[in-house]
Amino acid sequence: MIDASLSRRKSKYTPRTVPVSEDGSKLTTSAMIASLDAEGRETVAAPFGHALVDLAKTRDDIVGLTADLSKYTDLHIFAKAYPDRFYQMGMAEQVMISAAAGLAREGFTPFATTYAVFASRRAYDFICMAIAEENLPVKIVCALPGLTTGYGPSHQATDDIAIMRAMPNLTVLDPCDATEIDQATRVIADHPGPVYMRLLRGNVPDVLGEYGYKFKLGKAQMIRDGRDVLFVSSGFMTMRVLDAAKRLRADGVDCAVLHVPTIKPLDVETIAAEAAKGGRLVVTAENHSITGGLGEAVGAALMRAGVHVPFRQIALPDAFLDAGALPTLHDQYGISVDAVTASVKAWL
Repeated sequence: MIDASLSRRKSKYTPRTVPVSEDGSKLTTSAMIASLDAEGRETVAAPFGHALVDLAKTRDDIVGLTADLSKYTDLHIFAKAYPDRFYQMGMAEQVMISAAAGLAREGFTPFATTYAVFASRRAYDFICMAIAEENLPVKIVCALPGLTTGYGPSHQATDDIAIMRAMPNLTVLDPCDATEIDQATRVIADHPGPVYMRLLRGNVPDVLGEYGYKFKLGKAQMIRDGRDVLFVSSGFMTMRVLDAAKRLRADGVDCAVLHVPTIKPLDVETIAAEAAKGGRLVVTAENHSITGGLGEAVGAALMRAGVHVPFRQIALPDAFLDAGALPTLHDQYGISVDAVTASVKAWL
């Protein structure tokens, strides 16, 4: 029998403290889990969930699975519309992935959702052996990518792209905004192989719509051109560098923004062609560790292509990150608009 007194003994470990704001008050939950600062932007509620419901109207093969996180991956919208095609697998990501593989073998197109940390770390071997090796059409859609939560390393998937892009057969996506999430969800449903897609959930800013953007699987696209700096960005960092480009323009710095939503397979041809135009500082920007993500993929691709240009990376550090309010953390780790703008000015 377990000694009940154990529960009363002091732990030798120091517990994590509750994050506080500058005035010493406790941070609110919303400050720690809000996906992005959408001030001044139009937002779209749950673009992934609504796109999946729309797909399911004409496709009986679409099914949804979650590991007890339907509300937090926007899959609850699909579950309400199609309860007979929704599978709640509980807090067991490996079981969810195995079930998704089985459904795919029977002719279904499963969308399996969880947090990015749980899919990339906890269920990696199941994805590799049950799905990727068999090249099954399972779509793994994961919320809280990179630094989109303030709850510390247990929830911050700062290494998921590095982990997942190393897996053969797996397409890896990092969409920017509501427009792209909606479009990408529809496109990957038709893709014959497995996909890992990062997800911004809840009320997601809509940025690319004003540029007439159309998602193309495997393709990088120029959002705006410029003569001095070439930003090569993915995910919500494309929003950030677009804002930084506007600020830098006021200082006489002309920035191009090349958006790269497909990390694997990487559109080497477009990236190399734009970088080779010369005269521009190439800056990669990603919501991911500096190790193993977009920046290193682009740098290696340029070297293999024989394109030699000034090159810098904006990324999260190779470290376990702090807990706290996202605006503070984004400033601290160099991925806020202010930080991006300051970095480019310093490099120039």
